[in-house]
Amino acid sequence: MSAASRNTDQPLVLGLETSCDETGVGIVRGETLLFDAIASSVDEHARFGGVVPEVASRAHLEAMVPTIERATREAGVRLSDLDAIAVTSGPGLAGALMVGVGAAKALSVALGIPLYGVNHLASHVAVDIVEHGPLPEPTLAMLVSGGHSSLLLVPDVTHDIRSLGSTIDDAAGEAFDKVARVLGLPFPGGPHIDRMAREGNRVAIDFPRGLTTGRDMERYRFDFSFSGLKTSVARWVQAREAAGEPVPVADVAASFQEAVTDVLTRKAVLACKEHGVANLQIGGGVAANSRLRAMAQERCDAAGITLRVPRPGLCTDNGAMVASLGAQMVLKGRAPSDLGLPADSSMPVTQIQS
Repeated sequence: MSAASRNTDQPLVLGLETSCDETGVGIVRGETLLFDAIASSVDEHARFGGVVPEVASRAHLEAMVPTIERATREAGVRLSDLDAIAVTSGPGLAGALMVGVGAAKALSVALGIPLYGVNHLASHVAVDIVEHGPLPEPTLAMLVSGGHSSLLLVPDVTHDIRSLGSTIDDAAGEAFDKVARVLGLPFPGGPHIDRMAREGNRVAIDFPRGLTTGRDMERYRFDFSFSGLKTSVARWVQAREAAGEPVPVADVAASFQEAVTDVLTRKAVLACKEHGVANLQIGGGVAANSRLRAMAQERCDAAGITLRVPRPGLCTDNGAMVASLGAQMVLKGRAPSDLGLPADSSMPVTQIQS
């Protein structure tokens, strides 16, 4: 298919995501997801208790071509059909990002199509478009993952994202991983704590809610802190073990999870109210947590706020979210990125495109 005959009304965009340990390749036509392929290296990192950057980079190199081939085959398209390439150019692990950016540049040159280097965090917002349709403008987005806990005001996901608050220490997902380690649960910790918490009593232990009272709430109104909560859990467990008493793992998991989700949803709903926004979108890996989804729905319903959360498979890192943002860039006439775009490991969320 020639460049002149491509369908720019419903652009066909391939998205590459390699910011951490997932090699994601998604294909989107306009606002419709055709296929999302993921190759994960999480099992290779599990024995280390966390992601090892060098291992992740090599896994991306090995998975890139087969994952692209699988995505195009399952979507029923050819590379020559594509209208644009989108790639996560930051933030993330520097080496991992370089693999995706390098592959995207090669495809852009070989196919003669535009390249969009996009922000990983903005992509987590944009993926909801392929799930629930166009984003209301403005939307308030809460992104919760292993590296980020952020509240964002989003007038336009392709052009204008404003940070209202973020984590000042451990992000929510990072706290889940560390508490899981304390409880002897596998990595990554989020899914295991979520499953264990269903068997526990979420009010059994009154763990602290950071930055939610007094002067902390005034100074850090829409910021998050989970370091103190993580430490509190560790000390509680250590005290039980020192006394020779069994640790009620399910109760600890449920009580910890309740504290995290309480803080996240409380601040998100407050931000919606104070900024006059009637739509809340939650994205990022922790958005797959069942208790977070349930509590957010309850509190949004009570406040008259419309909640949008993608299905769990689209909450974790994936290529569909990058392709979705890339397609929006094309649809709104945003200029493509230069071929000299870098892999920016510290790209701020307010910088949507490289």
